[in-house]
Amino acid sequence: MTASTTPAALLVLTTTDAADKADALARGAVEARLAACAQISGPVTSVYRWEGAVETAAEWQVFLKTTDERYEALESWLREAHDYETPEIIATPVTRGSAAYLAWVAAETTA
Repeated sequence: MTASTTPAALLVLTTTDAADKADALARGAVEARLAACAQISGPVTSVYRWEGAVETAAEWQVFLKTTDERYEALESWLREAHDYETPEIIATPVTRGSAAYLAWVAAETTA
């Protein structure tokens, strides 16, 4: 697969409030072939406004590598699997990367 035929890659971020939940989200997405791999980072401190109050919480970030073609299915799966009322789900396009790695991401997310 060449760079011109490799599907566009995305880095998708979500957060959760416990390490075991982050592991379940990461593992579940990879097992379902919705992401080629996932990395968990944390705890991080999140500061946000929720229901009119400023909150501070420890969270774990889950970075998932997928393709543009698999994004909708990944987002849908994350919404179902996540226990937050409004989970953070943000996709950032990968504008450059190793052709071999991007081909691997595409191959691993092919259902």
